[in-house]
Amino acid sequence: MTNPIDLIASLGVVPVIAIERVSDAVALADALLEGGLPIAEITFRTAAAADVLAAIRDARPELCIGAGTILDQGSLRRAIESGARFALAPGFDPQIVDAAESLKLPFYPGIMTPTDLTLAVARGVRLAKFFPAGVAGGPKALSGIAAPFAHLGVRFIPTGGVTQASIGEWLDIPQVVAVGGTWIAKTDDIREGRFKEIARNAAAAVKAARQKLDERA
Repeated sequence: MTNPIDLIASLGVVPVIAIERVSDAVALADALLEGGLPIAEITFRTAAAADVLAAIRDARPELCIGAGTILDQGSLRRAIESGARFALAPGFDPQIVDAAESLKLPFYPGIMTPTDLTLAVARGVRLAKFFPAGVAGGPKALSGIAAPFAHLGVRFIPTGGVTQASIGEWLDIPQVVAVGGTWIAKTDDIREGRFKEIARNAAAAVKAARQKLDERA
């Protein structure tokens, strides 16, 4: 089974998804797979998140599922029980970092400032979410924050404010592994059953990321 971070790095983009109904889980998974995007971050912003993870795990095991917005250890454990293979958070909580490590779950906490990153690095973090990427200053800000930590091999997944048009700009930063994309599978599109649109969004994101990753190679 492919290591989640290897898959994330090979794709360059991760769809960040808030889904409200378990009944939409398999159709969502199929749309992402149709678009060539075999990975998803299901955020714990909805009551359905854990059950959605379990439904995808059982019905579409070829989709690598992760959990997002992990703000407490209870959510972390539910994510693991539901089949999450990785997890992310919008901020840095050392207790969650430690718990994820003890449970052997790849976990990528969020940072926004050099201070956040200093604390995370001291806890052993070498891959962090940069969030909210747009509000925090965009690619220029991340380049500045990342520079003093480059010798430590710290890498990032910027999320929040990233768009289809800005994928290349983010991936121009050597320390960026992938971007998180909320536009790929919007809650409204899932709710309204626009799965063909989601498949098209996924395909376009994969194409744009692949083009930039090939340039970096």
